[in-house]
Formats: sequence, C-alpha cells, structure tokens
Amino acid sequence: MEPRIQYAKTKDGVSIAFWTLGERGPALVCFPPLTWSNIDLEWEIPELRDWYERLASSRMLVRFDARGQGRSQRGVEDYSRDALMADLEAVVGRLRLERLDLLAFDGPAQMAIAFAARHTKSVSRLVLWGAQAHNRDAFGGQDRLQALLALAERDWDLAVESWTHAALGWARGQEAHQWAQYIRASIEQEDFLRIWRHIPGFDVTPLLSQVSAHTLVIEPSPSRRFSRMTHHSAVLASNIPNAQVVRLGPGSPAAYEHEEGMRAVEEFLGVEVEQAPVKAGPSPGFRTILFTDVEGSTALTQRLGDAKARELLREHERLVREALKAHGGSEVKTMGDGFMASFTSATKALESAIAMQRAFAEHNEGAEEPIIVRIGLNAGEPIAEDDDLFGTAVNRAARITATAKGSEILVANVVRELAEGKDFLFADRGEATLKGFDEPVRLFEVRWQESD
Repeated sequence: MEPRIQYAKTKDGVSIAFWTLGERGPALVCFPPLTWSNIDLEWEIPELRDWYERLASSRMLVRFDARGQGRSQRGVEDYSRDALMADLEAVVGRLRLERLDLLAFDGPAQMAIAFAARHTKSVSRLVLWGAQAHNRDAFGGQDRLQALLALAERDWDLAVESWTHAALGWARGQEAHQWAQYIRASIEQEDFLRIWRHIPGFDVTPLLSQVSAHTLVIEPSPSRRFSRMTHHSAVLASNIPNAQVVRLGPGSPAAYEHEEGMRAVEEFLGVEVEQAPVKAGPSPGFRTILFTDVEGSTALTQRLGDAKARELLREHERLVREALKAHGGSEVKTMGDGFMASFTSATKALESAIAMQRAFAEHNEGAEEPIIVRIGLNAGEPIAEDDDLFGTAVNRAARITATAKGSEILVANVVRELAEGKDFLFADRGEATLKGFDEPVRLFEVRWQESD
C-alpha cells in the first residue's frame, strides 16, 4: 500500500515531506538511495518499492525529502549543514522518536554522521553506504565541480545529463538518461545551484570521533562512481569508535539491487531497540480542508524549463494566498505545486475556492502559459500537530482533489450540506470510491464561472 506523505516543520519554518512504512520494531530513517530525493517518484520504481517494503518488514521505515527536493518546500535560501540537519531533526521530532537507526548513502550520509554526532543518545546504529567524509574531491575535484556549476547556470538540462552519464559511465546511456529525468523532477535549477555552493565545504571528519552509535561502513566495489571510496571508508572506520567495514564484491551500483550489501545491512540491524510509541495530537475542532493542485506540474517543468515553470508556480502561490487572506483561510502548508488550507467556515472555504479559480481564469486570459488548477474540499475533525493537520478528513480532501479535473472545484457532500441555503451552485457528480477508502463518497462540482 502506498505510504501517506506527511509534513514536518523545521525550526526555520521549512516544510519537510516524509512517509513511514511498517509499524513493528525500531525506527529506521533512510536517506535517499538515489542521491537526490523524491519520496513520491521513488515509490513508482518497482525495485526500489520492493526494497523499501523489505526494510519495513520488521521495523518502521522513515523516508524524507530534504529541503529543496521532492515534495519538500523548494526555493529555500539556507542550505548550510545546520539547516540540512534541521530537516531530519524536524521529522524525528514530529514522530517523537527517542531511539532510531540511520541508513545513509553517498554525500547525504554526511548529514547522518552529523546527526549521530549531535544526538548520541538517540542513534543506536548507523549504516554508511558509499559515504564520503568530505566533499573536496566531489565530481573529481574543484575544477570539474566549478565547470559543472558554470554549465548548470547556462544549460540546466545539459548539466544534469552530463553529470549522470559521467557518474554511471557513458556506455549506460538510457539508464543515465532516466536518472537525469528523475533529478530534474526532484530538484530545480536554482536549488541545485544553492546546494552546491554550500556543500563543497562540508567536512564531517572532525565529528567522527563523537559518533557513539554502532556503525557499519559499506564500501562499494571499485567503479567509476566509487573510485575514491577506499580512502573515505578508511577515514570513517578509523575515526568512528564503534565502526566496522564491509567491502562489497561486484554488483549493481544501486544499493537496493545489491543483495550482498542488503544482507549485510539486515544482519547489522538485526537486534531490536526499544522504541517509544508515537503520540497522537489533539483535534483542532471541525474544519473545512481545501487543497489546490497545479495540473501537470511535472510536464510543465519539462516543457518550460525550471526557471519559467517556477515563475508560473510563484504566481499560483500569490493568487492562492490572496484568496486565503480575503476569506479567512489558514495556510497549513505548500507542496511546491499545491496548497493545503483550513477554514472554520465551509462557506468561506467555498468562497475562497471560487475566488481562486476566477483569479486563475483572469490570469489565463491572453496568457502565454495558463495556470490550470484543480481544487478539492472536505470537512471533518482533523488531528493537529506541529502546525500541521492529519487524519481522515485531510486524506479524503487530498483524494478528492486528485479526482477533480483542471479548473474544477470538487467537494464532498458534507461540504455541500454545510453550505446549504447559500448562493452556491452544485452539480451532482455521483458516488466515487477514493483511493485508500473502502466506502464511496458522494461528490459535487461547484459551478464558479460567471455564466453559471
């Protein structure tokens, strides 16, 4: 079953997307196995999905998108080490995890090391797969890195294609091209450049001696991508007090396809750790939940390029926020190409939704590129926690939004009943079985055009 994406708020106000899978055993927080993170798209890769389910068979698996990537908030300015550390701290705090294990890969493993060094009482076991102690030799040295960044500023598509082909080997063209497509869907040009202006200076070597967790250092078989791993593995294993090294034989460069490495991880993580239960938050009372979703946002990025697509999404954000402010809506979070908001009044929520669609329609008149948005509403008593809302009412609202077509406002029957007697026009769309729900729900389309 597809895990439900949730959000945590960092101490500097950034929304971090995550999901959990499995309920038994200790928590295992997994960093992105594909270097760049996208917890939504990763679930669509059958081999990776099977691997996640295998990891979650005896524990609670946690995956999150760091700031600027995947479903987490994009367009963030701060990508310092402390800021990236705050992303993981927000997720751990949101789930109230007192003890956890960490599984991390490549460059992002530096954040796992820094977290384990800071939170020595929380981290029990640490797996570092192909990890690097520093980034001084990233991309083959500073000269090549600066050349890549210069290319990324001028031609984002060519830079990503060049990087993926160089990393995997030019002979594996189709696989590298697919990885490039994944990266472009997971991070925008501006965020990529901001990140790589920060992380070349990252060096966790001084922190290694502070890591008290039992640590497994996995050294991949030598290859073009992992040609410098022997040096880094030696640095990690000799400076982390409770570390051991496993050197892998030939196999797939993808961790989730390397059976020898997988067996080593399972053996290392085999001992269970006592886990504190997750505590549910209180209900904020009855709320009407509204979601917006820009239709075809991924295709939009592919067609327009990152900069122009981001400009269009910023206009979507501006128009949504204006409508929320005018009608007393509370912004809960933004997901890059959509919003979640709540209202104490169903009438105000409907008025806000109509104002949004009319604002988009006005923008689209004569626009070179229209903004097509679907909106869904549901009402109920969600659970409030860390400035976010969860529960059945929220999940159903999200599924209703996914059911709507472009430029539509689709609402559950409960919303229509709450607004009964008001000047709204509803068209009965019949009963629909929403993904993840056994019982069908009756849906109504809100007619918002002036001619209606």
